[in-house]
Amino acid sequence: MQSATKKTQQFIGGEFTRIDGPFKVSGTAKYTSDFNLPGQLYAVPVCATVAKGRITRLDTAAALKMPGVRAVFTRENFGKFYRAGFSMDARIDEKRPPFEDDNIYYYGQYIGLVVADTFEEATAASQAVNVTYTSSRPDVRTAMSAEVTPSVETQRGDAAAAFAASPEALTVDQTYTTPIETHNPIELHATLAAFDGMNYTLYETSQAVINHRHVIALMLGVSEDRVRVIMKYLGSGFGGKLFPWSHSLLAAAAARNLRRPIKLVLTREMMFHNVGHRTNTQQRMRLSATAEGRLTSLQHDYVYQTSSQETRKENCSETTGYLYSTPNLRSTSAYARRDIAPSTSMRGPGAVPGLFAIESAVDELAIKLNVDPVQLRLINEPKIDESLNVPFSSRHLKECLTIGAEKFGWEKRTKAVGSMRRDGLVIGWGVAAGSWAARRLATEAIVELHSNGTARVLTATQDIGTGTYTVLAQLVADVTGIALDKISVVIGDTRLPPGPMSGGSMATASLVPAVRQAAQAAVQELLAIASQAGASPFNGQAMDALGFDNGMVYRKSTSPGAGVPFQRILGPADINMVVGRGRSGASQDDPDAKQVSIHSYGAHFVEVTWQPETARLRVSRVVSVIDGGQIINARTAQNQIEGAVVMGLGMALFEETHYDSRSGAPINRSLADYVMTTHADSPKIDVTFLDYPDYALNPLGARGVGEIGMAGVAPAITNAVYHATGVRVRNLPVRLEDLLTSQVSA
Repeated sequence: MQSATKKTQQFIGGEFTRIDGPFKVSGTAKYTSDFNLPGQLYAVPVCATVAKGRITRLDTAAALKMPGVRAVFTRENFGKFYRAGFSMDARIDEKRPPFEDDNIYYYGQYIGLVVADTFEEATAASQAVNVTYTSSRPDVRTAMSAEVTPSVETQRGDAAAAFAASPEALTVDQTYTTPIETHNPIELHATLAAFDGMNYTLYETSQAVINHRHVIALMLGVSEDRVRVIMKYLGSGFGGKLFPWSHSLLAAAAARNLRRPIKLVLTREMMFHNVGHRTNTQQRMRLSATAEGRLTSLQHDYVYQTSSQETRKENCSETTGYLYSTPNLRSTSAYARRDIAPSTSMRGPGAVPGLFAIESAVDELAIKLNVDPVQLRLINEPKIDESLNVPFSSRHLKECLTIGAEKFGWEKRTKAVGSMRRDGLVIGWGVAAGSWAARRLATEAIVELHSNGTARVLTATQDIGTGTYTVLAQLVADVTGIALDKISVVIGDTRLPPGPMSGGSMATASLVPAVRQAAQAAVQELLAIASQAGASPFNGQAMDALGFDNGMVYRKSTSPGAGVPFQRILGPADINMVVGRGRSGASQDDPDAKQVSIHSYGAHFVEVTWQPETARLRVSRVVSVIDGGQIINARTAQNQIEGAVVMGLGMALFEETHYDSRSGAPINRSLADYVMTTHADSPKIDVTFLDYPDYALNPLGARGVGEIGMAGVAPAITNAVYHATGVRVRNLPVRLEDLLTSQVSA
């Protein structure tokens, strides 16, 4: 099929403006809470004010008498919900259905739902619901010890024996912690649900509309074909909107019970306890090496926090087994239960907090051995994935480190703490490596070529702000040569062919093979018509003699410029459109993909400035070099890395959710109190892509770049902090009181 097309324009790899940009900046892009339906009502949940206990009385009488109130739902009058968590095809982090019993497992847990004519009336009535509890003091401690027998994640050799046999001067044994972080995208979680007596339609804030449909159908107890999920634009998700949360189910059930559309938009406070968070971790790292810096052992033992009812895993050792070469390695995991809400994915789940521990320990080892931190990483570059004993599909971490060092000016770094100065400030430089798994999900797509000279691509994926609309148009243009402004993209609706979720940096890699196959199939159908239709100037020509480029059908014996626009083939043949369909499977089901280790890699070089007189710390400069496969759109990819770096800065310096030990409530549950990176905090960011295609994943060799930009940023910052101040920060975020112990003076 590919021989039918000959591209004269380059649609892959350049800097392309987002095709959805004009809709967003003009305000015509509709987000979930922008949708309204005739006769809709507004729902506001009633949330528990204790974190551990049991409801003894729930009085709705006063709320029901308030103006505009249509219903107050509790577990006594809402109807039954079912569990979806046992289905391998239904992903959800809070498997326990809402209103399942009278037990309270975390502060803010939904215990009722008020529905009224207006949002204000529903809010006022929700506050009038009178609830009494029997309760006990919740356990919201951050310090952890394993409450279960640790599970071995990966192992080779005898790491414990190798470490024990190493001189203390050649070892590192330290513990690193990362705190709870809360998602705070601009767009609040929201659902607009409608029920027509048979079918449900949900307008959703979702990173995975197909999975959302599956989960909601299972929990409502209806067939999947009776649920439709729509998501046109998302105001960021970062993993928090990857899987459904209880508010979506509540809105759907309320629409069913009242036969009216229901809009439910969470408050910012609810975002802190009802829709997940990045859990905290405690990681012990033990490394040993030769005097020259070659690792002889690596042990990574971590504990993560989970809720009292769920056991979602934070896979901190995801990169441990393959990142560096060592004959002896062991990683283990365990969890500790707390009386808090379930956790969920946050950009780079598992690997990002895991890399904070790994890359901090590697830096400590480099300092102890008096080996340059970049050189230590280069010395321990593996030839194969030693955890799986298979080759890497494509790995260019060494180039990330060497090119990054050159661009950053690493050769000018002096080793001594506090020895670098500029403009009266102390300068600190740090480096860290990172990696993120690359996978492909099952995907289907349709590409249409229309008689008016336009094209359309359809698939039930979603654009969460990463540029998927534009990438899909580029993929069609790459095969057909049709200009981007003549290609429309239809996504975000479960009535379309099933597409991938937008998470784990898997969407683009998954879309490539299915969309290319669909576009190629549409071209083949077009050429068949061109060779057979009576009105076609190519009637009677063999299909193999025809080509398609720049939207033109032409004889291969001539140039594409001498061709005929494809609409002049379809129109005279009275054909409105030709349709091509594509389908690709998941990489986990691909025997060839299983024979190699497929990952993205990156290196981050960070400069901090330290003003000891005022204990003022700033990240002033970041150089990131990324090995992310073939880059489809350099502009949107750079946006992804820049955003990830800024998010990593927040992880290192600002973000931490605190809980009240008495009530179990998040204390800093507003944007006034939860500190995040602002524009004023953002450093100068230099991003370089190596652009090596990885054909083990798809025909273009593209991998995702959403997570890899954050993998390693936090340890690069804290490594730079040590170089500037002499303070080794092992517990994130960096705190002012940590730096007050600095021995570096003006």
